[in-house]
Amino acid sequence: MPSIFRTAMGDADFERLHPELRRRFSVGLASGELCVGRGVMDRVWHGRAFVKPFLAVGGLRNILLPRTGRNVPFVIENVPYADSYGRETVTFVRTFDLPGGPRRFDATMVHSPERDCVLDYLGTHQHLASDLHLTAEPDGSLLITSGEHRFREGPLDVRVPDLVGGRAEVRESFDERTGRFRINVQVVNRYFGPLFGYEGSFTAEYADVRSRGVRAGLRPVREEVRA
Repeated sequence: MPSIFRTAMGDADFERLHPELRRRFSVGLASGELCVGRGVMDRVWHGRAFVKPFLAVGGLRNILLPRTGRNVPFVIENVPYADSYGRETVTFVRTFDLPGGPRRFDATMVHSPERDCVLDYLGTHQHLASDLHLTAEPDGSLLITSGEHRFREGPLDVRVPDLVGGRAEVRESFDERTGRFRINVQVVNRYFGPLFGYEGSFTAEYADVRSRGVRAGLRPVREEVRA
């Protein structure tokens, strides 16, 4: 079985990625590999002062980053597992060693046949679900853009309006000169401009997920079945 990312992109587009990106985004139950990236974010930033309260609230559930910094040590853990609903899931748990203490930005991703994309559940309780669309760029880099966002809590299931939502754009590439992955993340609101983001580089190591398993605290506290 192909990874959830290859499935979403299709074979032809996936094969256009740089070989190192193909390996990183082949992490899955079939490959049996997990990936841990370690590096430094040159900059972690946020927008104007009025966004700080929203970032602080999101930070309570590991959804957003309420702090900024430069030369911030960074770890990303991409570990595949089958969730409680039997779906192949890959963690995107990012830990930033920011001033004042480490902060996490958690996501878990599944492929959604119904929505024909990768579904990105954000935070410790998967309160937010975002459609992600993946495209190989001409230089072999990967462009990820977010689509619709939905908020779920108990019976509540609503689309996040553009007024308060943000469009995420993630660009990931591999620098053959340095042997490092480069990443640039920006989240922008269509009315208020940039909300937050980060950019930097990291190296990746791979391990057998069957022997290492999913470490405690990596999976979300609550899992959401609604796509």
